[in-house]
Amino acid sequence: MLGPVILAASRSDRMRRLISAAPVTRQVVDRFIPGETVDEIVPIIQDLTSKGLELTMDVVGEDITTPQQAEAARDAYLALIDRLEELELGTRAEMSVKLSMFGQALDDGHDLALKNVRPVVEAAAAIGTTVTLDAEDHTTLDSMFAIHDELRKDFPQTGCVIQAYLFRTEADARRLAAGGSRVRLVKGAYKEPAEVAYQQKHEIDKAYVRILRTLMEGTGYPMIGSHDPRLISVAQELARRAGRKPDEYEFQMLYGIRSDEHLRLAAEGHRMRVYTAYGTDWYGYFMRRLAEKPANLRFFARSMLTRG
Repeated sequence: MLGPVILAASRSDRMRRLISAAPVTRQVVDRFIPGETVDEIVPIIQDLTSKGLELTMDVVGEDITTPQQAEAARDAYLALIDRLEELELGTRAEMSVKLSMFGQALDDGHDLALKNVRPVVEAAAAIGTTVTLDAEDHTTLDSMFAIHDELRKDFPQTGCVIQAYLFRTEADARRLAAGGSRVRLVKGAYKEPAEVAYQQKHEIDKAYVRILRTLMEGTGYPMIGSHDPRLISVAQELARRAGRKPDEYEFQMLYGIRSDEHLRLAAEGHRMRVYTAYGTDWYGYFMRRLAEKPANLRFFARSMLTRG
């Protein structure tokens, strides 16, 4: 019940100032966002990959209001790619990008976002890795899918994200599965109206399974973005029924959540990729992590009370 309230707070400047100013906040944020700079995040990358894990890296930040800020976001990813090249990890460290960071919401935003994200995708390919386009709220998705289609003409390994709680997603999944795309399936973490999205957890879970079956039976590469033990078991069974080998799909989970499960899946021979965010503009990302799971909110509230 608190999820929609927290998501609304993620768009509130007043709540941003209040939460950012709380002395305990930084310590709690570190659970989900382990660094602010490339130099701080490189040891995290090295530690996780040494344990047999893979990563998708996200430079946090969404509130872009000028073309100059969008270019700065592009340059931040290019700087990350420079450091990844030194580590020689290939596809073990890819990147996730939100097109809002590249200017999607500005005037001529679709063309601007494509212009800014293309050099990132090109640079990633040059070092042997790739980029996944994150899904945002439903009003941005037609643009995101169009950019995804355009990028795949030259870089077919470019991935995208679909969200199980949206009514449209089953049709999107059929198209993407038939086209051989890399697709991360998540439940969804934005506040969406009942006209476009399921509102009840059991409805979202059922949709997730239907969509995942479509992806497993298709010609693409499914990426299971979930921490739900039941859905992880379902994914393994669907992969078995579809005749997929362990390297023909992967699990993805957030940094700081169910870390023991990350290691367990990797030890069993599964590809396990950790979604690892870093940067200074962490507020929106952090609030969605609280909204996604009651345990995250309890952790934050308990820390606030303990240190308050």
